[in-house]
Amino acid sequence: MTSNPSLPRRGRPPKAPQDAQARQRLLRVGIEHLTERGYSSASVDSILSAADVPKGSFYHYFRDKADFGLALIDAYDAFFVGLLSRSFEDSALAPIDRLRHFTREAEAGMARHDFRRGCLVGNLGQEMGALPEPFRVRLTSVLQGWQRRTAKVLRAAQATGAMATHHDPDALAVFFWIGWEGAVLRAKLERNAGPLALFATHFFELIETVTE
Repeated sequence: MTSNPSLPRRGRPPKAPQDAQARQRLLRVGIEHLTERGYSSASVDSILSAADVPKGSFYHYFRDKADFGLALIDAYDAFFVGLLSRSFEDSALAPIDRLRHFTREAEAGMARHDFRRGCLVGNLGQEMGALPEPFRVRLTSVLQGWQRRTAKVLRAAQATGAMATHHDPDALAVFFWIGWEGAVLRAKLERNAGPLALFATHFFELIETVTE
């Protein structure tokens, strides 16, 4: 007996487009929870409820909470690289102003959430003692990527004469992210933009006013 191609095939139905949408909702809600509450305090059940995804479906997308956490780091990095690119690749701005624009955009982003949400990477770094070891490698890699992008902008500033040539752009990029992540943590603690503005002001004074 030949099968009728017009009839649906037996067995497991093909994945619906909703599958990808559900995974994206889990990632979005997971990032919201972890940037506000941290990894240890965010329960899978609360994320599933907020994302309106059945509990049984979670393990269709992720092996466990640790696997979910690593996926959240990747998703946050993709979002953040987009944020950096919009500022760092804006040819209408001078190189240093591109970095300054990023700090203002990031400050505005925190303000939109009343400074209740911090940086996912920074938050997880604070919890590293209680996290699976693979998180350390992934978080370090993400920060190194941000640093490379920042160093490229600083080298461009150096090429235009806006920054003294004795500065090491790579070292300054590391310094920037150490300080910026600390400022984000303090802004979340104090619920205001003061720490972000203070760090940005002194960082730009450092790179713009030192003469050779």
